[in-house]
Amino acid sequence: MNITLNKNDEIVMKLLHYFITIQGYNPVVLHGAKDEIWLENSSADYKIVRIVSNYIHNDEQLNFDIFRTKQILKRIKRKMFSIKIDALSIFVNLGDNVNLDNKDFDNIKCADVKEIKDLSKYSFIINTFPNILEVEDVKEEGIELFIKLTDDINKKNYEETKKAENVFSKKTPIMTYIFMGMCFVLYLLTAFASGNLIDTDPNILYNYGGLVNFNMMGNNFLELYRLVTSQFLHAGLIHLLCNMYSLYVIGPQLESFFGKVKFTIIYIGSGIIGGLLSMAFLQDTIVSIGASGAIFGLLGALLYFGYHYRVYLSGVIKSQIIPIIILNLLLGFMISGINNLAHIGGLIGGVLLSMAVGVKYKSGKSDIINGIIMTLIFVAFLVYMVFFR
Repeated sequence: MNITLNKNDEIVMKLLHYFITIQGYNPVVLHGAKDEIWLENSSADYKIVRIVSNYIHNDEQLNFDIFRTKQILKRIKRKMFSIKIDALSIFVNLGDNVNLDNKDFDNIKCADVKEIKDLSKYSFIINTFPNILEVEDVKEEGIELFIKLTDDINKKNYEETKKAENVFSKKTPIMTYIFMGMCFVLYLLTAFASGNLIDTDPNILYNYGGLVNFNMMGNNFLELYRLVTSQFLHAGLIHLLCNMYSLYVIGPQLESFFGKVKFTIIYIGSGIIGGLLSMAFLQDTIVSIGASGAIFGLLGALLYFGYHYRVYLSGVIKSQIIPIIILNLLLGFMISGINNLAHIGGLIGGVLLSMAVGVKYKSGKSDIINGIIMTLIFVAFLVYMVFFR
């Protein structure tokens, strides 16, 4: 059977092959989008690429296409949690009387491509995708071209699916259980030492490593171990059970997503950052303890991870994670005795440390470097607030 592709179909297929297999874009499913293909890559300069084969024969149709594209981009921005999205529209079937020259469509760049070599006319394309003209080197035609490109795209999609399975596959949360075990052991020790299983004596909590301000530490830097030990102490049985339930729900997921080492860095590091922020405002008589700062760090990490894997988690983030964070922060402001500064610091620390350690298969070297720099700057600010202001 002899099947042929017309010129526009071949251009579309070659561009799809390039953006999906070389540039790592993924198709976006849109209802009602006819004769156009939308591709998304959150880490690219152009987060959205449109390949439009619909025939547009005058400027009025072009303007309507741009208007409709902007409306769709608004929906995608909400889904991607982005303030601004730069898009690239490649038209392969523009009428001869439609001229893109000197037309400004804000954050949408447009190109008229009747042959692959036409891409060279657009510096914004060549500068961003310097090897895009190599798609012309594909020699297959007709059905052979169709088979080659679909096979390559399917292979790429299969590889992406295997990566997702590796990230989301269930793993034994060893560090989560270790942290929970440490909290239970220290609770029993402090409870028996104070002779009360419901409410633990603050003096006992201080003796076992509760966090206080730097003045109460006698300005002794050796006492800073309290930034870590305080994360495993709790004021009583209810406090312990609430935090352990939260850790039991969130911890195994994050440990599975990030791995044991990165999870440990995020958990302990977020607790330390939350502790530093609270130290700057702790009164002399207050002892701060609890795992909630570190747990808020896990929520921050889940936000950052979910942004990169929003294809799988965008609904969960909007309907569950963000409301939980907001509700708990509001409760912290409304109920006395809750160290909300530790929660806020832990949340910020979780996001920054997740950037610094990176998300598997998603974070590039520049993302990790930026995360490390931002974390160091924030920690330096907190150190100044605690020790030198």
